[in-house]
Amino acid sequence: MKKKSLKPDASLTIKLGESDTVKLKLGDVMVPPGKPISLKKDFDPAFTADYKNEKAAKAKVRANVKRLSKLQDMLYAQDKYSVLIIFQAMDAAGKDGVIKHVMSGVNPQGCQVTSFKTPSSEELDHDYLWRSIKALPRRGEIGIFNRSHYEEVLITKVHPEILERQKLPPSARGEDVYEKRYEQINHFENYLVENGTIILKFFLNLSKKEQARRFLARVENPDKNWKFSDADYAERQHWDAYQEAYETCINRTSTSHAPWFVIPADHKWFTRLAVSEAIVRSLSLLPLAYPTVSAEHKKMITAIGKKLKKEV
Repeated sequence: MKKKSLKPDASLTIKLGESDTVKLKLGDVMVPPGKPISLKKDFDPAFTADYKNEKAAKAKVRANVKRLSKLQDMLYAQDKYSVLIIFQAMDAAGKDGVIKHVMSGVNPQGCQVTSFKTPSSEELDHDYLWRSIKALPRRGEIGIFNRSHYEEVLITKVHPEILERQKLPPSARGEDVYEKRYEQINHFENYLVENGTIILKFFLNLSKKEQARRFLARVENPDKNWKFSDADYAERQHWDAYQEAYETCINRTSTSHAPWFVIPADHKWFTRLAVSEAIVRSLSLLPLAYPTVSAEHKKMITAIGKKLKKEV
């Protein structure tokens, strides 16, 4: 059975209760492949599909968590497909919170979260995709990338000095280095999809004003001081450059096999609702099923079951 995929022109009616619904067009959050977008003009960080019932939305997230748990159980048992979920965002956009809430019902045995930090000396001795390849999920598993190989066309573009430290040969440098990397990433992801990996890419779209509010909360709350550093504030000074880098990256790498979702991030409850809905809907389109056993195997376990009944 051929797997289906979400289409940007599809419409989602998310039921939040007996009478509450959110009508959300996937085009509101999915970037159509081949159609250039503007982050500033086309995607509102405060978008909530005109819905304001935060309590009902949170209840729907909990329902999606339960549904995801069931889907993951079948994914793991079937051992045919793997799922790679990629999160990219500016600081304080809520990546950790989304992962914590949306993936809370997933069996840790079949899920792995990888957070990509500054490359180590070992990683710098390999190509830029190497550390991502090492962390790819196995068949039957869900892999979550908290930041990813996309850092190599984002932070390095804003801070070109980082690229200079990567010991690249002349053939991997030059003015067209990023166009080459966009193409390489597209080929890499297409290869994964053709071999059974479903890729979901989320950019959590936070406004600059909301980031300031969240940074201030970390500064003023002693329990959150550890989450803030001067480096966070320093990166904020490059806001416009990052927005430009993200926009170009999304336009170059939102493909039919691995489209980008630009998720509004100013309201955490809606961010989690949209992400959980996209993940559950995507996995629901897979031809997942528990493995069937042969008649001989069924006969064998039935006989063992009869013996066990005598022991209880």
